[in-house]
Amino acid sequence: MATAMAATSLAPILAAATFPGPDPGGCVRVARRRETAACLDPDASTSVLGIILGGGAGTRLYPLTKKRAKPAVPLGANYRLIDIPVSNCLNSNVSKIYVLTQFNSVSPNHHLSRAYGNNIAGYKNEGFVEVLAAQQSPENPDWFQGTADAVRQYMWLFEEHNVMEFLILAGDHLYRMDYQKFIQAHRETDADITVAALPMDEQRATAFGLMKIDDEGRIVDTTILGLDPERAKELPYIASMGIYVFSKDVMLRLLRENFPAANDFGSEVIPGATEIGLRVQAYLYDGYWEDIGTIEAFYNANLGITKKPVPDFSFYDRSAPIYTQPRYLPPSKVLDADVTDSVIGEGCVIKHCTINHSVVGLRSCISEGAVIEDSLLMGADYYETEDDKKVLSETGGIPIGIGKNAHIRKAIIDKNARIGENVKIINFDNVQEAVRETEGYFIKSGIVTVIKDVLIPSGTII
Repeated sequence: MATAMAATSLAPILAAATFPGPDPGGCVRVARRRETAACLDPDASTSVLGIILGGGAGTRLYPLTKKRAKPAVPLGANYRLIDIPVSNCLNSNVSKIYVLTQFNSVSPNHHLSRAYGNNIAGYKNEGFVEVLAAQQSPENPDWFQGTADAVRQYMWLFEEHNVMEFLILAGDHLYRMDYQKFIQAHRETDADITVAALPMDEQRATAFGLMKIDDEGRIVDTTILGLDPERAKELPYIASMGIYVFSKDVMLRLLRENFPAANDFGSEVIPGATEIGLRVQAYLYDGYWEDIGTIEAFYNANLGITKKPVPDFSFYDRSAPIYTQPRYLPPSKVLDADVTDSVIGEGCVIKHCTINHSVVGLRSCISEGAVIEDSLLMGADYYETEDDKKVLSETGGIPIGIGKNAHIRKAIIDKNARIGENVKIINFDNVQEAVRETEGYFIKSGIVTVIKDVLIPSGTII
């Protein structure tokens, strides 16, 4: 979609807010976070439709999006970005899910069909996860122009579902959230739209261009959101997470009647809904959340899962697991290697090497003498046979994986890359930005990203 789905300021939405006191028509109310379990009636599996916006071309994540859609970008050794919102939905009993994509739709479709295609439909509950790619039609000759436009173009399909609410999600965020509490807050406050809000500190807020707002139009104190005074002092700003609950009839009316030309939810539809007097509520989410929209954010989010003693985001929560495609790979084999503060995916073969503060993706092969530091290896889509390796050896080729005595530091190595012997990918000259696509890599924010399927010849120094 043309419009990026990064977090945006809630200032336009909350401008009409008055706290506390009665809620006149048109004001935005803020729900305090509920720690009790949600009890929806009717439950989410029958009354809520999940709509995940897969994002646009993912230019800020290029070259990771060169051959795949943004939702299909690998994450955390074994997963894909799209697994996060889908898993949050399933853990929240939202089992009817559409994923809207526009670019390289084959990659997420392939993953989703294998991961969820036959696993979520139950008796009297026809759950599904389905990809809806942008398409041209006589009524809509253009591709998706933004988040709201993408939903509008498939509204004919969404309105066929007998649900109460549409849950609008982004496909490129890393977080764990119980959407049932989000939906419960929407229902209890009789809201037309509910926006998930994230408290943040001044340094992070500056990047989003946020403003403080007092109780007469600008919030200056997030204790109003339910934070204790100490926590509110640390995080005095709030931002939209880019996820929303819309009452079904409200969504239909807004996109077709009130704002038929609006392309974006965050900057057009939701502020417009507030202006025409609809009840727009902010719901506090005070947990880990990261918008994985850039190479730097993607790199930091992945390396964050190696943090000790507590990672930024954990994949080990039994009550809310992150699901993905079952691959039936063997356990990883580690032979006389020194591995510290790292995460190792399935099916890896790691020999006599050193790995520190890194994430090693599935099917990774790391040869003797290699040193991997502060890096993300995405692994491979397949294994090469012994015959394949023999032919490569005889012809001077390089097998998939990390060659002998290679040194990789602060880098992302995309899938199926062939890194030769004695290669050094260490950004020797501390370059911050560079485009070397013909040589097989990019440098963004000082992070070297090796492109998928490329070969880096033995002895190369980057």
